[in-house]
Amino acid sequence: MRLLKVATCNLNQWAMEFECNMNNIKASISEAKAAGAVIRLGPELEVTGYGCEDHFLELDTVTHAWECLKELLLGDWTDGILCSIGMPVIKGAERYNCQVLCMNKRIIMIRPKMWLANDGNYRELRWFTAWKQRGELEEFQLPFDISEALSQKSVPFGYGYIQFIDTAVGAEVCEELFSPVPPHAELALNGVEVFMNASGSHHQLRKLDIRLNAFMGATHARGGVYMYSNQQGCDGGRLYYDGCACIVVNGDVVAQGSQFSLKDVEVIISQVDLDAVSSLRGSISSFQEQASCKVKVSSVSVPYRLTQSFNLKMSLSSPKKIMYHSPQEEVAFGPACWLWDYMRRSGASGFLLPLSGGADSSSVAAIVGCMCQLVVKEIANGDEQVKADANRIGNYANGQFPTDSKEFAKRIFYTVFMGSENSSEATKMRAKQLADEIGAWHLDVCIDGVVSAVLSLFQTVTGKRPRYKVDGGSNVENLGLQNIQARMRMVLAFMLASLLPWVHSKPGFYLVLGSSNVDEGLRGYLTKYDCSSADINPIGSISKQDLRLFLRWAATNLGYQSLADIEAAPPTAELEPIRSDYTQLDEVDMGMTYEELSVYGRMRKIFRCGPVSMFKNLCYKWGTKLSPAEIAEKVKYFFKYYSINRHKMTVLTPSYHAESYSPEDNRFDLRQFLYNSKWPYQFKKIDEIVDGLNGDSVAFPEEEASSGKEIGVVAANSGDPSAGL
Repeated sequence: MRLLKVATCNLNQWAMEFECNMNNIKASISEAKAAGAVIRLGPELEVTGYGCEDHFLELDTVTHAWECLKELLLGDWTDGILCSIGMPVIKGAERYNCQVLCMNKRIIMIRPKMWLANDGNYRELRWFTAWKQRGELEEFQLPFDISEALSQKSVPFGYGYIQFIDTAVGAEVCEELFSPVPPHAELALNGVEVFMNASGSHHQLRKLDIRLNAFMGATHARGGVYMYSNQQGCDGGRLYYDGCACIVVNGDVVAQGSQFSLKDVEVIISQVDLDAVSSLRGSISSFQEQASCKVKVSSVSVPYRLTQSFNLKMSLSSPKKIMYHSPQEEVAFGPACWLWDYMRRSGASGFLLPLSGGADSSSVAAIVGCMCQLVVKEIANGDEQVKADANRIGNYANGQFPTDSKEFAKRIFYTVFMGSENSSEATKMRAKQLADEIGAWHLDVCIDGVVSAVLSLFQTVTGKRPRYKVDGGSNVENLGLQNIQARMRMVLAFMLASLLPWVHSKPGFYLVLGSSNVDEGLRGYLTKYDCSSADINPIGSISKQDLRLFLRWAATNLGYQSLADIEAAPPTAELEPIRSDYTQLDEVDMGMTYEELSVYGRMRKIFRCGPVSMFKNLCYKWGTKLSPAEIAEKVKYFFKYYSINRHKMTVLTPSYHAESYSPEDNRFDLRQFLYNSKWPYQFKKIDEIVDGLNGDSVAFPEEEASSGKEIGVVAANSGDPSAGL
């Protein structure tokens, strides 16, 4: 037997915070060495943090990374253990995203990333060059001060692997695993048995199984030990890196780290038998044949033995059941951990949330409550860093610390119901009940006086006073009156967030939380600069459907029972007067259901459909319930309001990224914000197709019939408040 103990980790790194990152790196190496591991893998770009973005263009960033690496190599951190350290490296005129492989105070080789992530949230080609030389390793001249300090002038640089006395170890960096021809396939044929994948992979709902299936698939048919390391937490932007460091042997997961956690460092250890890899490869005829005519990959020889012989004192890691969170748990834990990192690193003393008693703001409140529960749980488990952060934020003294989530919430969470004459008693009571269940400091504020003062000023200036549509006013008046209420709430929210800590003799400031969801952003069903405008928004990339599922789950699993009633209530903005024959409803205002919006969003973004392609696809999806002409009108109506309101995405509050059809304009969904909302060419093409279908016999697949359940024929209301600027 060839027994090998390996360690990989989740690290909560912070872009450009080198001291924080170095402390985490050192802690992970120390824990790996204490467990007897001889290989330690860290995340991609762990020295700088993955999310430095244009800071990677600064020479200082690369220089500081080398300074940190020098500190590690001059100490005893790499003694007796192979460490893979992620950092940027400049070679000649190019900047590369690299894994620096070190051992015993020496750099063994530098492995640059060959296939860069350059879609969705990723822009690596903006900062790095892909390594394209797949031949021999090149000699890289180390920076002068590094060379002097280490007494090492140069190091092999490029695509290759390390050949030890008893095994071969290679690297595969994040995106390379998902490329059409991943390096691990070629490396395996060259005898590499241990693969190290350093990653910077963010959370997205229902994505983890894709990632884990890739790890398992990498070694299922060709054998091997696949190690995966990831960042975990908010490193300064919209993404939450969701950890889940793991170790896979011959297609079986033998160790898995947490996906969501408040810990800064989490190390997972496995003991594996490399003879099991050799045995599997020897039993696969096609592997043997392909290995016999392989393309040779360069290697670096290291006269060092990593493995141990048969020893009953060392137990082998066995396959384990993979841990997957439900989508409801992902909505709870991911944004909660992201909020915690943002609050503790921003210097804020807490959050303020305009709580309307509706589904969206209640979801945000429940996520903050979940965060408080996680903090108390982690302190009880002995995490001193979480305890120190919580004590500072909650202003604890005299040896006290959080032991109850409701008591902690009272210190760090304000909720404000900003009611008007258009608000119902039901939403007011639901907001108060939820705040009490969470433990938040709740305020009930009536904004009628503020709104009336603004309207009086308008009347003084113009001589006219607008009226609601139900009272005989025009659509323009109706929109204006709704937007005034919404914007006054934003102004009050920021004023309260900045001054309430002073009122209660608390240090610091509070962050204002937004609560618009991804579907409302896509449709533009929000007032520009209303309560959707905040410091951060934990649900801005989560669909209404997922939020409603989350509310039902949280009512039971988080103990906030009022959420069941909140979820059951029809969504309403409560910006228009309530009459015996009229109640404002979101889906009526929008002219489409939230279910339809999710379909439009996925087709527009994930399947890259323009108006014509969307119409054609929906004819198959919805054709059993609606005629082509009806589908055409729905598609046109969506694109009309999507394009009218696209400008709102340019000022969208920074939101936690969770959904693959997010319309977020800053990083993820890059499009113009000035459209011809009539789409004359595209809509004409749709009309031509509809005309051609009239009178024809159209067949639709039977399996699509069930899709018609999500179709709601909703009357469009020209008084849509989302159209307001």
